[in-house]
Amino acid sequence: MAAVRISSRSGLPSLLLYLGIGMAMGQDGFFDVKFNNAELTQVIGYAALVVILAEGGLGTKWKEIRPALPAAAMLSIAGVAVSVGITAAGAHYLVGLDWRQSLIIGAVVSSTDAAAVFSVLRKVPLPARLTGVLEAESGFNDAPVVILVVAFSAAGPVETWYVLVGEIALELAIGAAVGLAVGWIGAFGLRHVALPASGLYPIAVMAIAVSAYAAGALAHGSGFLAVYLAAMILGNAKLPHWPATRGFADGLGWLAQIGMFVLLGLLVTPHDLYDDFWPAVIVGLVLTMVARPLEVFISLAPFRLPWQEKVFMSWAGLRGAVPIILATIPMVSGVEGSTRIFNIVFVLVVVYTLIQGPTLPWMAKALKIAEDPSEATDLGIESAPLERLRGHLLSVAIPGRSKMHGVEVGELRLPAGAAVTLVVRDGKSFVPAPSTVLRRGDELLVVTTDPVRDAAEQRLHAVGAGGKLAGWLGTTVGGESLAGADVAHGVAHAWKAAKKRGRPDGPRTRH
Repeated sequence: MAAVRISSRSGLPSLLLYLGIGMAMGQDGFFDVKFNNAELTQVIGYAALVVILAEGGLGTKWKEIRPALPAAAMLSIAGVAVSVGITAAGAHYLVGLDWRQSLIIGAVVSSTDAAAVFSVLRKVPLPARLTGVLEAESGFNDAPVVILVVAFSAAGPVETWYVLVGEIALELAIGAAVGLAVGWIGAFGLRHVALPASGLYPIAVMAIAVSAYAAGALAHGSGFLAVYLAAMILGNAKLPHWPATRGFADGLGWLAQIGMFVLLGLLVTPHDLYDDFWPAVIVGLVLTMVARPLEVFISLAPFRLPWQEKVFMSWAGLRGAVPIILATIPMVSGVEGSTRIFNIVFVLVVVYTLIQGPTLPWMAKALKIAEDPSEATDLGIESAPLERLRGHLLSVAIPGRSKMHGVEVGELRLPAGAAVTLVVRDGKSFVPAPSTVLRRGDELLVVTTDPVRDAAEQRLHAVGAGGKLAGWLGTTVGGESLAGADVAHGVAHAWKAAKKRGRPDGPRTRH
């Protein structure tokens, strides 16, 4: 796991490290393993991509991505068309490839990679809107790109543009419908059916997400879009044992990336890359400096986004394993010059990922769009259903920068029917009093009745974001203000305090 730690700290997508491991094991490497099965690589790559998209969807917050959907859709459809046309023209006129090869390369490298985007952008403190657009784009644009690569790689003449547009629109619509349906049904089932063991919840969530891909593919729709949307619905459904599920999906995503990238490194023959190095650099320059900026500025022209964010998105179109996997499609189809297409794509991805990945934090600071990383982080709340008791047990972890630090248990002002029953601090547990002061690193056990479970979670998130005065200062959670409920609670508290002091007529004001 040393490679995981290195990639996390350096800001480099893990792609480069694991591709290097695969190349070191393969031809011209230390072990000289000869592997040239492009068809097997494509199948395994597709399977790994499904897992990576599922993990990315599970970690996508709906409230952040919802405003970004129209812009992401434009980038994934109109933007891909612009990128394919400009990149193909550059490959044809500057490198000398024929039009079929040029169109295949233009389509292959027009897909931003979900694994690279998810692993790098989530470490850069960006506005939620910007991160939402880039993550949604990486989840959406695989579908139209796959259709284009398959069409350009098929034997015979390429279909007319309006037929391709119709196919793309139909597959996206079917994939979206299947993904939303599977995600909703899966979330409903997991929230209303108690599984016999908590360890089954992570497996069930991933199984539902993967089944969305299968259902979408069987319906002749976009399986990639289906799995991403289904996972996003599951990730925002407040399922039981959610932190465990998230950790399981994250680990499974890492395993998928490792296996996929090592296999791609095995497939490549290093000594064949020398002749295609400079053509790859030239095509990459056209893609990065011309096609991607025009794709962003043309596609997002109807949206009122600051020019700084558009410039950042132009530089943040990260390519990763997805283009390399798609480059195996012409190899399996027997397209003339397909080995050269694969080599050009491989070199392009490695070189420009090495340049773009580590420079994204610097670019965000230079454009003054990076947010303050010291802002309070959200709480991690795990819910375990207590079916026979008609209640829920919430496990709340207080992170280091949470504003719940220093708040007394009584100041949480949880709704009636919810109570903090246990605090775990420094490995020791104790039953708190109303005056117990909460600290960073504490873990709380909160018992709630079923009707107030959502209200209790909302209140805990509000205090974590706004401190003990959450609500009085207009703190919002999920776009809804909590001030009204807190004011009512404060009035009731003042009334009870006045009665205890022997003033049954309640609090008075002095004139």
